[in-house]
This record gives sequence, C-alpha cells and structure tokens, in this order.
Amino acid sequence: MNKKRKVVIVGSAYPLRGGLTVYNERLARAYMENGDDVTIFTFSLQYPNFLFPGKSQYSNDPPPADLNIKVRINSINPFNWVKVGKEIKKLKADLVIIKFWIPFMAPSLGTIARIIRKNKVSRVITIIDNIIPHEKRIGDRTLAAYWAKSVDGFVAMSKNVLKDIESFETKKPKIYCPHPLYDNFGKSIPKIEARKLLNINPSEKIALFFGFIRDYKGLDILLESMASPKIKKLGIKLLVAGEFYTDAKPYFDIIKKHELVDQVIMSNDFIPDGEVANYFCAADVIVQPYKDATQSGVTQIAYHFEKPIITTNVGGLAEIVPDGVVGYVVEPVADQIAESIEKFYLQNKEIAFSENARTEKNKYSWENLINSINLLL
Repeated sequence: MNKKRKVVIVGSAYPLRGGLTVYNERLARAYMENGDDVTIFTFSLQYPNFLFPGKSQYSNDPPPADLNIKVRINSINPFNWVKVGKEIKKLKADLVIIKFWIPFMAPSLGTIARIIRKNKVSRVITIIDNIIPHEKRIGDRTLAAYWAKSVDGFVAMSKNVLKDIESFETKKPKIYCPHPLYDNFGKSIPKIEARKLLNINPSEKIALFFGFIRDYKGLDILLESMASPKIKKLGIKLLVAGEFYTDAKPYFDIIKKHELVDQVIMSNDFIPDGEVANYFCAADVIVQPYKDATQSGVTQIAYHFEKPIITTNVGGLAEIVPDGVVGYVVEPVADQIAESIEKFYLQNKEIAFSENARTEKNKYSWENLINSINLLL
C-alpha cells in the first residue's frame, strides 16, 4: 500500500468555472482515490474583470462537498502572493502541483512557488497547458522564463509544449503526459434523448463545435466549410455550443454571408457541467478546426462519450486523434474540413470510429498522470 501523502493543488477551482477548474478538481479526486490528503488553493481574484473575455468567471452550482478548497489567491496583489506562499509553505506538503496556462499568472504563481520551495520539503511540479500562449503579448517570454525557474519539474500535455519548455529550462526534469480523460460529465445518454433535451430533430446530421470561442479555435474556418455545396446537399447541420471569448460579429457575418442560418445552431451561453453530456451525446461527430493548439480538453470529453473527432494538424491534437481510426486529421483550411465531414457521412463512419474511440480512450487515465508526476519526484 502506498504511503499517504499530503498534496496541495494550486490553481482554478470552485467558485470559479471552466476547463481549468474541471481539470484541477478532477485531479484532486484522482489523488484522493489513491488515499492522499488533498487541499486546493484557488483564486479569490483570478482575472480583473477588464481582462476577462467572458460573461462571468463564477459558477452557479453548489460547492463540491467532497473537496477541501481554500479561496486565497489574488493574482494582482503581491502582498497576497507572499501571504499565500507562506501559508502553503507551512503545510510542508509532500507534493505541490500548479497548473500553468498563461504568462499573466507567472508573477503570482511563480512567487508562491518560490516561497513554498523554501521549506526544503515540498516538491513543486507544474502541469503546463502552454508556456508560449496562443494569443501572444509583449513580455510573454520573460514571464514564462520566470515561471520556469520557480518549480522543480514539468509535465507537458503535448510534445510541442515539452519542446517549448526546453527553450526555457534544460536541467530540471520534465515529462510528456497527454491530457487525461474528462470522465466527470456523467454517463452517455441515447442520442434521441439528448436531441429531445436540446430541441433538435432526431433525424438530423449534427456536427458539434464545443467550448469557449476564441479566434485561434478556427470556428470561422468551420463556418466557411459549412458553405460547401456538398455539405448543404447532405443536409448537415453544425451545433456551436460555447460562450464567445472574442467579438461575435465576424462569425455571425459569415453565417449571414453564406446563408447558413438554417444550417448552424448557435448555443452561445456557458454550458454548465450538468448539460455537457446533452451536447456531446446529441452529436454524430465533434469538429475541432483549430488554427493553433497544444492539446484540448474537448478531445478528452469526446473520448469519454466515445464520439468521432475531426481535428486539425496543429500542435498536439494529431498526437491523440489517430487519423482514420477515431476520426480524421486535416489541415486547418475550409475545403479540407468540409471534405472530411462529407466523407464521414458518405462512408457512414460513426459506428466504426465510436467503437475505436472506446478502445483508444483507455490510454488517457488519471492514474497515468499521477504515475508521470511520480517519475519527476
């Protein structure tokens, strides 16, 4: 039996919402299932409102009763960073895990990590979404370098990110471990039931774009692909489920330009965790037309629900979507995306790809992530 450890996770958690929160809370439960004592330190202020692109940073759901979450970190208050760092330092946790996704967080999280490590007990490991962001800003590399010097080891969720980390830090241990399965959105429900809940005709051909809408995710390319005469002839519809984190007007302009109003179903509010299954189970195929990416939690939700995936050959996406096995990998251009969607329906690939996804998803366990982190200790 493994020795019970004290584990601290630093990052987004309830009352915040979104993919980072889902990830950290699921990781906490994975350690708890191993018998470890887990505490999450989350943000009292994650982003100032003027920097936050969505409608709200906060969840309307009740707090998770099974998790020990301390709301502490103010991302823009240096005095707070010192206070929180000292609080965690005193805990003398065996392991501190910090999720890093954007250079803006390097000063706060980097200062906290540096203070924690002064106890000479805690090993601070970072799980990195991106060390070089998709949407680049002045100072990104300086902040990323500060972060790289703050920790004891790195877990990269894509091989591209692992390579990026090497440009900042060559001596500290680092490992690649793909994004684990998002298996916390409940069980699959029959497609006909999911479509009834969403008021979608059960006989429609439905492709799904899911997640916060940012320019790098390529929804504009996907909308252009929906204008293909073959797509229109086949009667394929696109369900867009996710909140806009960018200007919505250019996307609706494309819909108007190509007369796609009857082909595109826009559902642009935040999708609560309890409703995620409805969207994935209503779809025939998930489409990720990203222009730039490292990895995507959406892929791992698709795997959980055993759904075919059409994705683009950017970043680490192709690493976990075997072309022609669970879906198709294409270049991020409208014609190729349109052709792949057409081929999916014309060749009736849904059943075969779904069966392959059922097998493929076994590679992406949370236990595998924990074992990878252990190798860095």
